[in-house]
Amino acid sequence: MTSAKILIVDDAQQVRRVLRAALSSAGYTIYEAGTGEEALESIRTSTPDAILLDVNMPGMGGLEACREIRRSLDVPILMLTVRNAERDKVLALDAGADDYVVKPFGMQELLARIRAALRRRVPQAEETSFTAKDFSMNFEARLVTVRGHEVHLTPKEFELLRHLVLNAGKPLTHRRLLQAVWGPDYGDEPEYLRVMVNQLRKKIESDPARPNLILTEPWVGYRFQTPRQSKQARNTKTEE
Repeated sequence: MTSAKILIVDDAQQVRRVLRAALSSAGYTIYEAGTGEEALESIRTSTPDAILLDVNMPGMGGLEACREIRRSLDVPILMLTVRNAERDKVLALDAGADDYVVKPFGMQELLARIRAALRRRVPQAEETSFTAKDFSMNFEARLVTVRGHEVHLTPKEFELLRHLVLNAGKPLTHRRLLQAVWGPDYGDEPEYLRVMVNQLRKKIESDPARPNLILTEPWVGYRFQTPRQSKQARNTKTEE
């Protein structure tokens, strides 16, 4: 997808210049913004296919800009930062970012992550929808409804939930989920999943602290349990 449009948001002109040269050489069309405010103004006139967003900027910081962008755009957002602590990654993912790239980074690594992000709209499975009691998911329309209300999900939240739902009842490992949603180069970023699953639970569970749909498989990963399966499990425990 070398014709994709990428918006680079960074207050450092030198960083923007280097990124523009490398990404343009790779065939991407590049737009630039020096602040979060400029980025918001830019997306109002031209919708990018992906956004590279620096975390530390004067005025509106990267995290705030990410939240604001995510309110209106369903495109991959890659956060760029010098911070490598898990807490910083969690904050970025919580804000709606799809990925987190630590400076300094190799340009080939960045290009690979951009390609993976742009591939997030994978071909749909044969199933076009899933319905179970008060939960429904339309894969083609990218629509999730819970208890009669439409639920807004970020792109990565939707892909993660989609993969769990299509494998309902099966425990899926952290590595399998990471590679299915983020790409084959991933597998050792469990904090990505932890943040996304917590966000999904807040949006689709009636009680996020006691989830009935997305269950944790200790030391393995996660499993989507349909409302019907949940009821059957409770009945079995009662009979015992």
